[in-house]
Amino acid sequence: MSAAHKQLTDQTGAEFSSADLAGKVWMGAIFFSNCPGPCFRENQAIAGILESIDDPDFMVVSLTCDPENDTPDVLRRYADRFEADPARWKFLTGELALIKVVGQGTFKLPVELGVHSERGVVFDRQGRLRGGYHLLQPDRVAELEKLIRQVLAEPAEPAGETP
Repeated sequence: MSAAHKQLTDQTGAEFSSADLAGKVWMGAIFFSNCPGPCFRENQAIAGILESIDDPDFMVVSLTCDPENDTPDVLRRYADRFEADPARWKFLTGELALIKVVGQGTFKLPVELGVHSERGVVFDRQGRLRGGYHLLQPDRVAELEKLIRQVLAEPAEPAGETP
């Protein structure tokens, strides 16, 4: 793969594009499948949020910070532990340099090989970062859910087309 052709790949092996998030409310998080504990609990919290907010306009993007080990096949098996619907919960891998760009630039979370934040960050339908909360504290997860519901309830802004 040439350096010019950088991409992220989901747990089904499909190329992921940020266009998949257009018009959706979504949450981003950083994890890795070999994480000794916090990531599993973080993803249990995310699975609970997805179950609680059963809205096709809400998606989760979980980005690995260990792409060397987290191949699409490893991510698929990991996602299956949470009964993750690949249409609503994307587990993404790719080159670490690209993951750092997305994690630090878009998610505004620290990303290093095997090092991550335990926060979930919420984006509105226009792709604006609206807030983030710690995923390992039940009271923070409740606040995160509340934020997602508020953002989902906002009307979608028109695409700026003139009549």
